[in-house]
Amino acid sequence: MSNQDTFKALADPTRREILRLLADGSMSAGDIAKRFDMSKPSLSHHFSLLKQAELVRSHREGQSIVYTLNTSVLEDTARFVLDVFAAPNGQELGAEK
Repeated sequence: MSNQDTFKALADPTRREILRLLADGSMSAGDIAKRFDMSKPSLSHHFSLLKQAELVRSHREGQSIVYTLNTSVLEDTARFVLDVFAAPNGQELGAEK
């Protein structure tokens, strides 16, 4: 997983909405699909990019694929973003010297 994969996955509003849905708990691909007006191949592509970025995990339950949010990757990404924008010497951003 790279930061580039993560940010590519987060760049799309559909994928961000999938992550929001999964924030409430695991969901099957079919339950997620009911929330979107798009073809199954299109949704499959979104799931694939989220899995590639390791933002979600999946497992099979019978005939269904169930997706779960990978919170550790989201936490690492949030930490990275905060570090990028952190001011040197522990100063707050925008603080006067």
